[in-house]
Formats: sequence, C-alpha cells, structure tokens
Amino acid sequence: MTYCCALRMADGLIFMADTRTNAGLDNISTYRKLFTWSNENAHVTLMTAGNLATTQAVVSLLEERTKAPGERSPALLELPSMFQVAQLVGQTLRDVIGNYAEGGPRADSMYNASIIVGGQVRGGDPRLFMIYPEGNFIEAGADTPFLQIGETKYGRPILVRAFDPGMSYEAAVKLLLVSFDSTLKANLSVGLPFDALIYRRDGFDAGHAWRITQDDSYYQMISNSWGEALRGAFQSLPDPELGR
Repeated sequence: MTYCCALRMADGLIFMADTRTNAGLDNISTYRKLFTWSNENAHVTLMTAGNLATTQAVVSLLEERTKAPGERSPALLELPSMFQVAQLVGQTLRDVIGNYAEGGPRADSMYNASIIVGGQVRGGDPRLFMIYPEGNFIEAGADTPFLQIGETKYGRPILVRAFDPGMSYEAAVKLLLVSFDSTLKANLSVGLPFDALIYRRDGFDAGHAWRITQDDSYYQMISNSWGEALRGAFQSLPDPELGR
C-alpha cells in the first residue's frame, strides 16, 4: 500500500507521496511514486498507488510517448487540455491492467492501481484528477479540493478539518506532513522518505520538488509537536460524568 495526496490551492497545486512498497512483511523496498513532465506549454505531475508492476508500466508508457510524439498515442505534453491528459492516463492504466488481467480492468483485480494526475496546460487553469483502475476519473473542485489514493483513512480527518485552498503554501505543506505522519504512525505499509512538489499557476516549469527523509529536522519537529499537541488537547477535555 502507499499514501499519496494532492491539494488544489487557490493558485496552484501541491503533491506529496510516500515511497514504501512491500510485497510481504520481509520484502520492503523504496520506489518513487511521484513523476513530473514539463515544457514551456504544460506541466503534468502524476502519483501512483497499487500494483508496482502496473504503475511502472503506465509511467514507462507515458514517458515513452512524451519522448516520441509520433507514436500511436499523443504525447503527454502535446495534449490541448488537462482533461485530455486525464483521459490519456486513464486509458493507459486501463490498457495495462487489461493486458495483465484476463477479465479486463476491475477494481478488485490483483493488478489494480489508482493514479492522481494534475497540472496545467497553457490557456487553462491548474486541474487535479483521480483516476480509477477502470480508466474513469473524478476531478477535484471547490467542494472536494484535495484527492487521496492508497491508505487514505488515517490522514483524511486532519485534511477535512483544516485544509483551506486559500491558506499559504507553507501552511499547506505543514498540514500534509501532519496527515502523512498520522498515516505512517498507524500503518506499516506507508513510510519515509516522502516526495513533495509545489506547482504554481502559470509556472510551466518542473515546479519546486524536494524529498523529506527520516532525519529531516522540520519533519521530526512536526511529528513530535503534533503528538504532544494531541495529548495536551485530549487531557484538556472534560471527563464524562459516569454513573456509579
């Protein structure tokens, strides 16, 4: 399992993904799950969760088509809108799962995977999509300004309570770190390092990307301080009146 989350900000996008992949308790590895393509007219960031062979095949196909615009499918950065980018990624995911699974792509297939893709094509706004194994997708909007894939339940409550698209990028990154730390503490299948990327509207560049490791001093401060704050908040709540 994994955990990936993307935030739709007022003037851009933020992405964060863990890097742990496990095929059993004694087979844990680190693989990158956040990928970016950009040129002077487009920026596309993609995050993956699910079967590693499936997601690597999808990324490899998209990368190949990016380098060879004349191939049978359009190059990722040559498409005229982010909606069509989401369509291409969805169709590629569907094709890969269908090639592996006899019954075609299904949500319960052992080859299943899900993808978050976001970015901007010149002339349009930054957009964010979550793509399902069947190749269909939903888009983040005003009512649902963040998307998650993988092990989502532990990191979701803080996002629901605290995320505001108008908040600063610094506050949003802090919020994501709390969400990821909560997930890491509760589930062994999610682990450091975390990859993060900020894309600002009309940047049309690779964005600001960095990796957060176990010895990152800011992450350690957030992790420890959040734990202490939760304990303090719990202790400040009044005790119930229990009947004797």
